[in-house]
Amino acid sequence: MHKTLADAPAPFFVADNLALDFINTRYGSGEAARECFADDRNVLDWLKSAGVAAPDVAEAPVGLLALARRLRADAKTLLDAALAGTQARASLVNQILEQGRRSMKLEWDGQSARFTIVRGPRGTDAASLLEPVAAALATLLADGPLDRVRQCEGEGCSMLFCDQTKSRRRRWCSMAVCGNRMKVAAFRARRKEGGTAS
Repeated sequence: MHKTLADAPAPFFVADNLALDFINTRYGSGEAARECFADDRNVLDWLKSAGVAAPDVAEAPVGLLALARRLRADAKTLLDAALAGTQARASLVNQILEQGRRSMKLEWDGQSARFTIVRGPRGTDAASLLEPVAAALATLLADGPLDRVRQCEGEGCSMLFCDQTKSRRRRWCSMAVCGNRMKVAAFRARRKEGGTAS
């Protein structure tokens, strides 16, 4: 059966990093696996929610879903390689960075009597829409902070996040979801060990 937009779960924005939130659009494993990208429109809506696509982009370009899924798979591969300190090819990311970048020209401004940089509008093709995600990934992999990238400790949760806490002790993708579930489970286990479980 073809998955429709209505079947796709709502994405989470819990990573404190655009590239990690993008990777998190597919989460869970086995029977609990969830795919947030069901079609081209769904990807465009995610990009708008993430604040990297202009709200007035009305139509999702054909092929956005396919390119987004390829980029997400490559992003995960590159992140895993970077965390392991091993080499991996970044050809798709580099392709999107090149094809999707905004035009930039140096022009003389007669009124202010100086040169100015004029940037063209961002395109609405798939590479242009995904370029901010590829740029965020490139920044994360090149400049970090990779030492703050964590996977949620919630049972069965595959969400990634960038730990921005001062103590660097964040354990869950979301306190409201996994954190609460794990605390309730720990409480029940303690009650059972104490012999007070009913």
